[in-house]
Amino acid sequence: MQTFLLLTSLTVPIKESAVTTLWIDADACPRSIRDIIVRGATRQALTACFVANHALPLPRSPYIRQLSVPGGADAADQQIIERLAPGDLVITSDLPLAQEAIAGGARVMTSRGETLDADNIRARLNMRDFMETLRASGEHTGGPAALTSRDIREFANAFDRTLTQLSR
Repeated sequence: MQTFLLLTSLTVPIKESAVTTLWIDADACPRSIRDIIVRGATRQALTACFVANHALPLPRSPYIRQLSVPGGADAADQQIIERLAPGDLVITSDLPLAQEAIAGGARVMTSRGETLDADNIRARLNMRDFMETLRASGEHTGGPAALTSRDIREFANAFDRTLTQLSR
């Protein structure tokens, strides 16, 4: 079934798979990544909603929104899940949030530019759980590597490719 938008006497088909909103799990999103998202959303005229439990320095723009949530475990995640629609893009490094977003029909990308989908999320969650078990047994596994300029470049390229695909 195709959806149409009626503008006076002009009828324009609407792509049902079009991204309506970019949802950003902003509590742990690095500023450099945030800036790339703001520029891309503005360039493509897409709404980007940054969800966090603290205020963020965001530019004034008709395309940029901030949703402040109360502190608490997974409060931002729950707001994103409750509000997303199929076809939206979620940017997060939180794997349980990514899994729920994928189940809800969203596309998911990490802040390092990796695409998460139904084919790879289970393996990523299994590795996360394994590492958590190691840490619980006393192993020092370290955290994620610091974000490098190469990581930022890779995110920017992947984000741009994703926005280009979604605008077709």
